[in-house]
Amino acid sequence: MAEAATATPETRPLVPHLKLGETRDQDYLAGSRCQNCGTLYVGPRQFCAKCSSQGPFATERLSSNGEVYVWSIIHQSRPGIPTPYIAAVVDLPEGVAVNANILGVEPKPENMHFGMKVKMETEKVSEDREGNSYIAYHFVPA
Repeated sequence: MAEAATATPETRPLVPHLKLGETRDQDYLAGSRCQNCGTLYVGPRQFCAKCSSQGPFATERLSSNGEVYVWSIIHQSRPGIPTPYIAAVVDLPEGVAVNANILGVEPKPENMHFGMKVKMETEKVSEDREGNSYIAYHFVPA
């Protein structure tokens, strides 16, 4: 009887707009720029909401630095997610915004402020039964 082949575990991004490098320091967020009107979006796109075209779209590397636009301290979540934590919308210099958690700051209102400079980091957040690792991004004070 032949043995079942085992697949080599992979490292995978948790979201499609996170691109993984050889090391976690080389990870980055990717955007899509409409080649018809120049509008930039976070992540892959098939349709431009501004000019109604179906592309083409060019992939662009987004900055790892940004500013907190708005934030909230979350005190209630689903089981297995420790609370409180800080959820934020981070403006990137390219003119797009991403939703992310802010780590490295005690989740108290006096520790956060609008316009806070932040930097993206990535980390392994889970592993599936086959041993594949999943990488997510978050922001920390710059």
